[in-house]
Amino acid sequence: MFGAGELGQEIFREARRFGCYYLVAVDRYQGTPAGRIADKEYTFNMLDGDAMRMVVEKEEPDIIIPEIEAIDTEMLVTLEEEGWFIVPNATATKICMDRRLIRETIAEKAGILTSRYEYATTADPEEFTDSVEKIGFPCLSKPIRSSSGRGTYLVRSEEDIEKARTFAIKDARGSGKEVIIEEFIEFDTEVTELAIRHLNEDGKIVTSFTKPIGHYQIDGDYHSSWQSPRVEEYLPVAPEDMITRELEPEPEPELMHELAKEAELKIYEASKKITDALGGVGVFGCELFVKVKDGEVLIYGNECSPRPHDTGMVTYISHPPGLNEASLHLRAISGRAIPSMAEENRIIKPLYPAATHVFKAPIAVEGYSLEYRGIFEIEKIPGIEIYHFGKPFSYHEEDKDVGRVAEERMGIILARGSNALEAKEKAERAAHMILMRSRQCSEWKTQNETTDGRRKHLNSIIGRR
Repeated sequence: MFGAGELGQEIFREARRFGCYYLVAVDRYQGTPAGRIADKEYTFNMLDGDAMRMVVEKEEPDIIIPEIEAIDTEMLVTLEEEGWFIVPNATATKICMDRRLIRETIAEKAGILTSRYEYATTADPEEFTDSVEKIGFPCLSKPIRSSSGRGTYLVRSEEDIEKARTFAIKDARGSGKEVIIEEFIEFDTEVTELAIRHLNEDGKIVTSFTKPIGHYQIDGDYHSSWQSPRVEEYLPVAPEDMITRELEPEPEPELMHELAKEAELKIYEASKKITDALGGVGVFGCELFVKVKDGEVLIYGNECSPRPHDTGMVTYISHPPGLNEASLHLRAISGRAIPSMAEENRIIKPLYPAATHVFKAPIAVEGYSLEYRGIFEIEKIPGIEIYHFGKPFSYHEEDKDVGRVAEERMGIILARGSNALEAKEKAERAAHMILMRSRQCSEWKTQNETTDGRRKHLNSIIGRR
């Protein structure tokens, strides 16, 4: 597995349960979450295709799983041409990890609605400015090869154009040489649809779906996600907006229920078209925007990951045992059965409403020998689970020129509730009970002392209720 983070950790845990007897993890540092479960670890930059080839030829794997965006996708294509099994396939991985290719696949090949977009090279300020002006303000500048919001900038006015160009160059996780400039869409909610392409009983590739997963991001990085058997709790708007009813004009309850079902079906339809265009087998995380306009639900395609998705970690608590996103990925790529719980659309239903919320290393907490406080109090709350990723150190990458602080995600809180909003509240409240310190910072620090602080959090909604 190329990339051995928290998603890879769950994939390897499921692989052990499936009886896989030899697991190899590759990442840029030792002691990764998945590496601690693996039989062998390799450490190198996965943009080095020669190093990737060395490992493959030495270990001779049956299955190669890319788990990270910062990888030499051209080498994956070459390895596949030589007969190695890449999941879901090398071309799909290459497309999903390139914003130009995935946007064109979604918009042109799959025929899904997207925001308007232009491309530009960051080395040419005039070309960059021209692309921004064609789309208009506000718009988003995103590096073609990056992930987790790295290098993304919201351009609100002419004053932001040069800042956005510089930010893409300095902050991109992969390469900031080229960007996509996207129209800013005022969507009502954002979802991830986990579409699973797998073999059915007759040996034919079919697509199963989880219920849509609502989520929000901060600076382009996942922060909280939620799911429920009843999609009307969080579609076509976020759970807290079911209270404030931010749709204009305010619809009747019966219409909201109809809009929720319409959104759900359109989400499945869009996700199937996108994943059919990509091909292969495995779990795909389709990122989609939901917007209600003139009484109609519009689904915008955004991106797609060729593997389990950060937001899909909610399935660790919402889904039946053995059917979380990591298990579904392993079942799909190994030809194991995936039972659906509804004939129509092959839906894998969650057992109950649930949510996740991340906890990060506070700004001052860097280095090794990490300690946590508040765990015992959190575990007193019914329906709460804590997933520590087991990362050996925390870090912060700060660039004052572009105004970005990257913080290490250390784990997630998973919460069950009577509905999606209650689960979301519980997960957020529990995550903010965690305090951290390290060898280099002996003072206990709270989650409010991360750069995310309480942006986009539910505290104002909770207060009103």
